[in-house]
Amino acid sequence: MDEDALAEELRRSLGELVRAVRAADTMPPGEAAILGFLDRGGPLTTADLARLRGVTHQSAAKSVKDLSAAGLVRSERHPDDARKLLLHITGAGLSRLQRERAGRAGALGAAIRETFAPEEQRRLSESVALLSRLAAHITGH
Repeated sequence: MDEDALAEELRRSLGELVRAVRAADTMPPGEAAILGFLDRGGPLTTADLARLRGVTHQSAAKSVKDLSAAGLVRSERHPDDARKLLLHITGAGLSRLQRERAGRAGALGAAIRETFAPEEQRRLSESVALLSRLAAHITGH
């Protein structure tokens, strides 16, 4: 298989895997993504979140509004520009995000145990390091 065919097969397989794992989610994917960005990147503006998610400002703002109403995100005036708000994940937001992540990991872990023999699990483990390197190369990290 040439590299382009491998790349297409990998793209397709990873897409299917991500969609399957997201089936365990209990909150909308956009909201979970915003909580994840705030957890990993610290306080961000709605514009930052829209750019990171690759969505319109309006779409990000709706998700932020819903998260704020649920007490999962709080806002404060931006110290450098009072016209902007910085968004922070709250303790409740972090707890909710951790439950989402645990649900995804649990579903994936169960599937791994049910699908793969121990030797295949070892090979899968080795593949994770390769996929992480590939992702780092693509994103420049």
